[in-house]
Order: sequence, then C-alpha cells, then structure tokens
Amino acid sequence: MNGISTHVLDLSRGVPAAGVEVTLERAGSAGTFTRVARTTTDAEGRVRSFEGAADQSIGRYRLTFRVDSYFASRGVESFFPEVQILFEVKNTERSHHVPLLLSPFGYSTYRGS
Repeated sequence: MNGISTHVLDLSRGVPAAGVEVTLERAGSAGTFTRVARTTTDAEGRVRSFEGAADQSIGRYRLTFRVDSYFASRGVESFFPEVQILFEVKNTERSHHVPLLLSPFGYSTYRGS
C-alpha cells in the first residue's frame, strides 16, 4: 500500500496547522475501532505517513484530529473539540491523502492526491 497521509490547513490564519494531534484507527467487527497510530502534524501541517501503519489493507479507517488543544494553544475559542473522518480504502495500490481544511467553527475535507 502506498499509505495514508493527511494535511491540516488553518483557514482562519491562512497557514498550515502545526502540532495537531492525529489518530489513525482501523474499523473492526461490530463497529469497533483499533488504533493504528497516533502522531502530530509537522511544521507544514502534514502527516506524511503513520508510523506503525505498514500493515494497512482494504477496509474502513478513521482519522481523529484533536483541534480543541490546537486552537486553545492559540487563545482561540472553537466549536468542535475534535474532527473525525471515516473513509474506506478500496485499492491498496493507491495513496490515500485526506486533507482537513479547518477553522474555529467549521471544517471541510476531500479525497486528495
């Protein structure tokens, strides 16, 4: 598999969101999730790969972004304490890039490249 990556942009400031805690989990049976990896975004707001996630395969995954602490560290009130994105890997030959566009009171995401 080419891997899962993410990129967080703080739209309220027009800059990458550095230092956001991100957890990658894989869905199991009965709606349970197992943590694959946890890390933080780098100075460019990126997680280029999730360490310990080499065994990724076809299935459903969830990214959880702890945005409350990111905004609190900047003295900014925010509405969402975290953002969760559920997505499905159907082809292990392709990379799966899941960007998050973030502001204190909203967010958006899409399938990136």
